Amino acid sequence: MGTEGARAGLERAGRLTLQTGNLLNWGCLRKKCPATPGEEVRDCIQKTLTEWSSKIGQDQNQETLEVLECTVAQAIEKINPEERDELKVSAKLFIVGSNSSSVRDAVDLACSALGVAQLDSVIIVPPPVEDGTNLSLEYLQPYWKELENLVQNKKIVAIGTSDLDKTLLEQLYLWAQVKPSSNQVNLASCCVMPPDLTAFAKERDIQLLTHNDPKELLCEASFQEVLQESIQNVRANEWIPLWLLRYSVIVKSRGIIKSKGYIIQAKRNAS
Repeated sequence: MGTEGARAGLERAGRLTLQTGNLLNWGCLRKKCPATPGEEVRDCIQKTLTEWSSKIGQDQNQETLEVLECTVAQAIEKINPEERDELKVSAKLFIVGSNSSSVRDAVDLACSALGVAQLDSVIIVPPPVEDGTNLSLEYLQPYWKELENLVQNKKIVAIGTSDLDKTLLEQLYLWAQVKPSSNQVNLASCCVMPPDLTAFAKERDIQLLTHNDPKELLCEASFQEVLQESIQNVRANEWIPLWLLRYSVIVKSRGIIKSKGYIIQAKRNAS
């Protein structure tokens, strides 16, 4: 009955929030080393959906939830308030198919999931631009303004960017009220940090970090495919991912990862 209950819930809900919890608590994922970040995301979504749907009872058929919460109880792990000062909580937010208002939703959900009042750092990845179009400051501005509001409201300490070249990083820096503290560079596209970017970052005290995430960590087609594989006969084509947030909790003094997970929100476009 589990899959039937999950399918019924998905047919009635307007939104789906999926939380993997701490992946380090998932024995099966600890043993497996995905080849790419994209494969890890798909694995995590599939295992969370499968586990969640197997535990949904018949009572799910009787109620309509606007936001359906998809979690695996044994993997959820909140931060002990007494340990908070010893930990750094970082997040990378990928906006998939939504607008800038999703930034606040994602940060609020991450804080709630981890039991904290504030995230130490958030790196933003806006939605991919259309083919033949270059990323511009105008495109970035609405997302950055949302992050600035969250810094001013003490929900985030530091904010950063991903894959900006020197020109765009400088434009953002000069325009922004809250300056970017970091910029991630994908070493798959450049084996050596560009000298002009390195010089500007050093001058403005911006930390340059590296990453190996694809341009689209989770696209609409991939999300629908894994939803279809996980829950029988679900109308997966109605569901569109809005954003994906990947978080990590690191013990400052030892540099080890204490917790890592994903939070994803999708909406249903009912015909």
